[in-house]
Amino acid sequence: MSFEEMWADLLPIGRDPDSGGYHRFAWTPPELECRAWFVDEARKRDLEIETDANGNLFAWWLPADSSRGDAVLTGSHLDSVPGGGAYDGPLGIVSAFAAIDLLRERRVQLARPIGVAAFAEEEGARFGVACLGSRLLSGAIAPYRARGLRDRDGHAFADVLTRHGLDPERIGPDDDLLGRIGCHVELHIEQGRALDVPVGVASAIVPHGRWRFGFTGEGNHAGTTHLKDRRDPMLPFAHLVLAARQAAERHGTLTTVGKVEVTPNGVNAIASSVTAWLDGRGPADDAVRRTVAEIHEAAQKAAREHGVTVDLAEESYSEVVGFDTTLRDRLAETLARSENAAQPSGPEPSGGPGSVRVLPTGAGHDAGILASRLPTAMLFVRNPTGISHAPAEHADRDDCLAGVEALTIALEELAGGLEEPAAGLKAPAAG
Repeated sequence: MSFEEMWADLLPIGRDPDSGGYHRFAWTPPELECRAWFVDEARKRDLEIETDANGNLFAWWLPADSSRGDAVLTGSHLDSVPGGGAYDGPLGIVSAFAAIDLLRERRVQLARPIGVAAFAEEEGARFGVACLGSRLLSGAIAPYRARGLRDRDGHAFADVLTRHGLDPERIGPDDDLLGRIGCHVELHIEQGRALDVPVGVASAIVPHGRWRFGFTGEGNHAGTTHLKDRRDPMLPFAHLVLAARQAAERHGTLTTVGKVEVTPNGVNAIASSVTAWLDGRGPADDAVRRTVAEIHEAAQKAAREHGVTVDLAEESYSEVVGFDTTLRDRLAETLARSENAAQPSGPEPSGGPGSVRVLPTGAGHDAGILASRLPTAMLFVRNPTGISHAPAEHADRDDCLAGVEALTIALEELAGGLEEPAAGLKAPAAG
């Protein structure tokens, strides 16, 4: 099945007919339909299907000798943010299946397995922790904490797993599975406009995290409560939003308050509580930490002035992730030898071998989480709109096909019929 045919099959799932945005939250019907699509595509290719204890999906193409070690893993995720775009996540999975098809057409003989992954709850849109599946797999989050996570309807992560045939007591690090993987290469749409050629290579993921602010005041009647008698949590929340923007400007970071829950959320009622989530990112760890500390201080000051209490919880945080340099440079060199890395007219790019664009990203990815356990790297496909996490997210067909070709070349280089492990691959375990 061609890239275009697979893309057409996946495109309608979870799409809002009015806005064009996607609502594919983990273990909801649209995401489950995407999972079924994944399994169907794997079966069409006679790939071995595996679901780990954390709900991550894998499809394995094994060498003729059935060797399972030093696998080259690719893929991405199927879930979305609320109202998200079509390409974030699924592009990497469709491209991976298409790359396997090309390798088979070219009669490439495998020296080591190739795996396609669909990681669970990468966006964190349902349970609040981004890259939850890969965090559990790699040990980046404690299983007891994950079991207690709840979605906005009060459903516990543990209960959701149980309803879908998984044992919540078995979630957590899987050293056996990780031990079978030599490296991971994730293809993803670029989430900005820095890439001016069809395909580029990621250098690093900048520090980023999520914090939850809880403001507690006193609910009351909007028409009978004098201003001086109010303990309105919406007021310090408003200070929080402004302080986030101001602190980001001072420290050269990025801050976003994009999710808010108000109780009781009535037009004629003073709120009793407000919960707000802050997303913070920046070029360096200390800049992000200073930004959040400054925002917290401003929120505390405003809360005191309005008779409101405020608490802060860090839900997730990732320091800067530098991708494996050997693997990264190998990908860049491979791309430089292909037509996909041809440059537009203009000044010579800096950074990276040859003429290939090597660029950092402010977006988090499963590859960044797995980097603590495996050599990882990323390929980016150009995004002409520069928009992501929204319906206008887009990649041109020719650029998508260039991404498939780049991934195909990379997989052949890393998993093809080589007598020795390719540079960037983890050495096989003794015995």
